Amino acid sequence: MPAVPVDPAVTPDGARPAWVPSERQRERDAYRRGQTRRSTLIALVSTVVVAAVAVLGLVSSPGWPRVRQSFLDPEVAWASLPKVLEGLWLNVRVMAVCAVLIVVVALLLALARTLRGPAFFPLRALATGYVDVFRGLPLILVLLLVGFGLPGLRLQGIPTSAVVLGGLALVLTYSAYVAEVFRAGIESVHPSQIASARSLGLTRGQTMRHVVLPQAIRRVIPPLLNDLVSLSKDSGLISILGAVDAVRAAQIQTAAYANFTPYVVAGVLFVLLTIPLTRFTDALARRGGWLGSQSGLAGAGALR
Repeated sequence: MPAVPVDPAVTPDGARPAWVPSERQRERDAYRRGQTRRSTLIALVSTVVVAAVAVLGLVSSPGWPRVRQSFLDPEVAWASLPKVLEGLWLNVRVMAVCAVLIVVVALLLALARTLRGPAFFPLRALATGYVDVFRGLPLILVLLLVGFGLPGLRLQGIPTSAVVLGGLALVLTYSAYVAEVFRAGIESVHPSQIASARSLGLTRGQTMRHVVLPQAIRRVIPPLLNDLVSLSKDSGLISILGAVDAVRAAQIQTAAYANFTPYVVAGVLFVLLTIPLTRFTDALARRGGWLGSQSGLAGAGALR
C-alpha cells in the first residue's frame, strides 16, 4: 500500500498553524516602515519650512501692520460673524434649491440632445442652442439680465425677489454645464448594451431608463459634485441683485466698521463650506477610479 503524503504545514491534530513571516519578510516590512517614517518626517519638515518662510515674508513686509489692522481685526471679525453667518444660511438654502432644479433641467436637456430621428430635430436644436448660449454667457451677465430685465417687463406673475431672480439665473447657467456632464455620461455607455436591451424587447425609453441612465449617473457623480462646489461659491453672486447673503452682509458690516475684516470672515466661511464637499468628491473619485480622467467628460468643472 503506497504511503500517504503528509503536509508538513498541518499539525497532527489536523489544524494549520498560524502563518509566521520569514526573516527576509520581516526585514522587508521593517524597511518599508522606516521609509514611510522617513518620508513623513521629510514632508513635515519641508511643510514647516515653507510655511515659516511664507509667514516671515508676510509679516516682514512694510505694509503688514496696516493690512493686519484692516483685514484681520479680531474684534471686528467677532462682531460681524453673526450677520455674515445669517447671510451664509441664505446661500446654503439657495444652493440646495438650485441644485435640485439644475439636476432636473439639465437631465431633460441632455435627454433632448440625445434624441434620434428627424422628428426630434427641433428639440435637439433648441437644447443645443440653450447649452451654447448659457455656457458662453458669463454668470454675472446672466444675473444682471435676469435680475433687472425680467422685472422691467412689468408682466404679471414675474417675481421681483432678488433671491428668486438670482436663483433663476444660477439655474439657467448651471443647467447648461450640468447638461453636458449628463450627456457625456449617457454617451459613455457602450452601444452594445443598448443593442442588447433592445434585443430583449425593451423600448428606447425603457432602455434609457433601466440601462443607460443608471450607469451614466453613477459615472458622472464626481463632476456633478464639482459643479455643486462651484455652485456653493457662485451663490454669493446673488448679492449684486441686493439679496442679503454672506457677501452682502460682509459688505454692510465693512461699511459699518470701516474695516475689511468681514470680507475675510465671509471668505473663511465659504472655504469651510466647500472643503467637505471637495474632500468627499476626491474620495469618491479615487474610489471609483475616476481621478485623472476628468478631462474626458465634456462640461466637467475643470473644463470650465
